[in-house]
Amino acid sequence: MAARIAGLSAWTWPQLTQEWRRLYGTDPLVINRRFVEKRIAYRWQELEYEKTHPGVIARNQRRIDELIATGQLKRQPVGAVPIAGTELIRIYDGIEHRVLVRSDGEFEYAGKRYPSLSMVARIITGTRWSGPAFFGLRKAGGR
Repeated sequence: MAARIAGLSAWTWPQLTQEWRRLYGTDPLVINRRFVEKRIAYRWQELEYEKTHPGVIARNQRRIDELIATGQLKRQPVGAVPIAGTELIRIYDGIEHRVLVRSDGEFEYAGKRYPSLSMVARIITGTRWSGPAFFGLRKAGGR
């Protein structure tokens, strides 16, 4: 995908407008090459993501529909893990700590992988912590 996106800069304007029509069904809204290239690249990635993560797309659509209908979202179930690619950030003792949620259910912190957020919280604090509570995914001491 990266090579395909990088190749967009070599496309002619007619090629870009043709691809825009294929993706969006209309002519480009503006005559701005950079804008059109970015939107085409974004749409390509969107379509690719839909192929590889259909469950996430469906879940997000349900949440959007719920928000539109009620104006509120239900809380995530206890034990719910953020989707892969999410970066959790926590400032502790004046130091910013970043944890990446991996697609295999593990968490990456400081270049190392851990099977749970609680292990990461323990590495950071030196004490036992609920990882989800430490990173603000739920209230400390509660369910």
